Amino acid sequence: MTEASAQGAKISSGRLTALMVAAIGVVYGDIGTSPLYTIKLAFSGPYAFAVTPTNVFGVLSLIFWALLLIVTVKYIGLVMRADNKGEGGIMALMALTQRATRNNAREQAVLMTLGLVGAALFYGDGMITPAVTVLSAVEGLHLVTPAVDPYVIPITLVILVGLFMFQRTGTARVGACFGPVMIVWFLVLAVLGVRGIAMNPEVLSALNPWYGLAFFIDHGVAGFLVLGAVVLAVTGTEALYSDMGHFGRRPLQMAWIGFVLPALVLNYFGQGALLLSDPQTAINPFYLLAPGWALYP
Repeated sequence: MTEASAQGAKISSGRLTALMVAAIGVVYGDIGTSPLYTIKLAFSGPYAFAVTPTNVFGVLSLIFWALLLIVTVKYIGLVMRADNKGEGGIMALMALTQRATRNNAREQAVLMTLGLVGAALFYGDGMITPAVTVLSAVEGLHLVTPAVDPYVIPITLVILVGLFMFQRTGTARVGACFGPVMIVWFLVLAVLGVRGIAMNPEVLSALNPWYGLAFFIDHGVAGFLVLGAVVLAVTGTEALYSDMGHFGRRPLQMAWIGFVLPALVLNYFGQGALLLSDPQTAINPFYLLAPGWALYP
């Protein structure tokens, strides 16, 4: 019996904590590594926006409200209610829709096609996201010494192969190993974020949704290009629904609202505060937010 099938039963506090820790390691690892590259892509590269207070507030506002509306309201509040006997994911959703349209063959065919497209997109995300995440992490070695640049791709490949080989051991073992690691990771994100915000508290003004709307008004059609970076802040959100059968709805919801979301918001705003203080840090604001780092000459 899956954990989610026991949602109606009372879960002990110890069991709930264990499920939350495992969920943080398995489910939130993807979205938890998005701060590595989200702000960086918005303010550096060929389509980057100028690092001005207005732009920084606008991008931060879009990221904050994307996390709040897409993850918290849509997935945590709504999508996770559509479970199939405790199971989630695109296949569970297809099963629900097939039962609801059993008397209409045309609707069933359309929904089946949409479900297959959704499953294909999910597999594509499962292949692309780990590569982008690990590559972004390894690229941080450039701040130690540029001499490591030729080895970034080989190191990334070795790490990816190792991760996929370990993944086959099962969700329980992966959660037990990566849960504590990811807890430390999110704590570091939060601490670094608080440090950055303390340097420039005015960055908290970006909580106002008007800055996000004003960003589109000021930049017109070009402003929508930033959504390519903003969407990176919510990559991995689909895992909340697809992995619901492993951990249950309540542990996932509590882990997100009480731990993961605050850590992510603090870190994004800390990076924004750093950009306000020194626009040149847009080259890699995540790593430069840590004490002791400086731009490599």
